[in-house]
Amino acid sequence: MTISAPAPANPPARTPLPTAEPAREPLLREALGEALRDIRTRNGMTLRELSDIAAISPGYLSELERGRKEVSSELLASVCQGLSVSVSDVIIDAAGTMALHAARPEMAAM
Repeated sequence: MTISAPAPANPPARTPLPTAEPAREPLLREALGEALRDIRTRNGMTLRELSDIAAISPGYLSELERGRKEVSSELLASVCQGLSVSVSDVIIDAAGTMALHAARPEMAAM
């Protein structure tokens, strides 16, 4: 004769899986920084090379690329000139990043 243990009255509660919160929309300065970094790396330039051409410190350029600093229109023009791209190309690239981010929830619902 086999005796089995009684079933627990209340099974242990499962811990719900953490739900991923929607990622926040990138700030304009973050999208601009990402665009600048992407263009610089595609051009095979180092941070120091671009900072020398644009006449800004490598540290400040790094802060711009990481979206930590706001970029003035004059500084953006200088960096874009160093990258041999137009300011409008960088702004369009940044706007595209922001638009894709905004469209993600809509695309997920399809």
